[in-house]
Amino acid sequence: MARPFKQQRDPQRPVRRPTTNFTPLAVDPNAPAAPTQRLHKLLALAGLGSRRDMEELIASGRVTVNGQIATVGAGVTEHDVVRLDSRPLRLPFEAELPQVLIYHKPEGEIVSQDDPEGRASVFDKLPKVKNGKWIAIGRLDMNTSGLLIFTTSGELANRFMHPRYEVEREYAVRIFGELTEGQIAQLKEGIELEDGPANFDSIIPQGGEGANHWYQVILREGRNREVRRLFEAFQLPVSRLMRVRFGPVNLPPRVKRGKMLKLEQKEVVGLLEWADLPVPKAPLRQLTQREKLKSTAVFTPKVRKQRVSALDRPPRDAAEGEATGYRGKPDSTRGSVAKKPATRKPAANRRVRQASDLSAPQMQKKSDRNRGRG
Repeated sequence: MARPFKQQRDPQRPVRRPTTNFTPLAVDPNAPAAPTQRLHKLLALAGLGSRRDMEELIASGRVTVNGQIATVGAGVTEHDVVRLDSRPLRLPFEAELPQVLIYHKPEGEIVSQDDPEGRASVFDKLPKVKNGKWIAIGRLDMNTSGLLIFTTSGELANRFMHPRYEVEREYAVRIFGELTEGQIAQLKEGIELEDGPANFDSIIPQGGEGANHWYQVILREGRNREVRRLFEAFQLPVSRLMRVRFGPVNLPPRVKRGKMLKLEQKEVVGLLEWADLPVPKAPLRQLTQREKLKSTAVFTPKVRKQRVSALDRPPRDAAEGEATGYRGKPDSTRGSVAKKPATRKPAANRRVRQASDLSAPQMQKKSDRNRGRG
């Protein structure tokens, strides 16, 4: 049966679309309201910057909620549409298990993201993290080495660092000289410093050679250069200072200087329980064998460019983006001259094929002439 020709549609004929009658859902006035969260907190968790930066970003009028300019301190739900410079954002409403890194900081690196002198920073080596940013738990001086903890949870970092929690910090100190029994007792009782009294909870001599002696000290606050200033009060300069423990986290011996280690999910859950923080209800993600080996392996961080806060980025021109439909590279690369196609250069000693190189045709055999005849 022959296939009939396809009938051509009249372009001027109006297209009939199916009619649908949707019944709007009735809104229950007694239903509980959707839980709201602070907008600046969600923007910070999304990795756009710190909470203080996000408050300034909202105050600048670049953030909108459901088409209206957002205000500082506003609450949003998961059904609201949040945009930054007309670009929709995906905000993390559900709590996820944070990430925790252990870093053995060497001397010569600062714990700061902004340094006008351009010195080496520990933040230059941190791996990229999606939907979040790294927060340093506690700070170490440039000449101090040892344990440094990074996390993506601001609540966990606050639980470690806030003075009201009095989390222990343990250091190994090498001084030029030796403390007497009276000086040790005085350091335990307290010494008046420039910013108030300070003392060690514990001082244990660890021996030494020659004029250098080691001590293990524990204190419950983290003021600037506090350990060094306590020893310098007795004219005993500190020649080496190393943090070996911060709260329940110890510096593993296999994490050598300049190395990093990512804590496993169960270890992170243990830290949340220690800090009395809510643990995400979602089950732990099952890791493959390769991911398990990678998560427990000590690695050397590489210097890479870190994410810039959204407050430091210039606002995008929404009208220009919609008119041109361009969402790729910036304007500086758009008007660049197109590259010329690469031309193949002839070889210098290339030999041209000649007719003498061709072999003479052979005569056709009789069997080939009769092949195929009846």
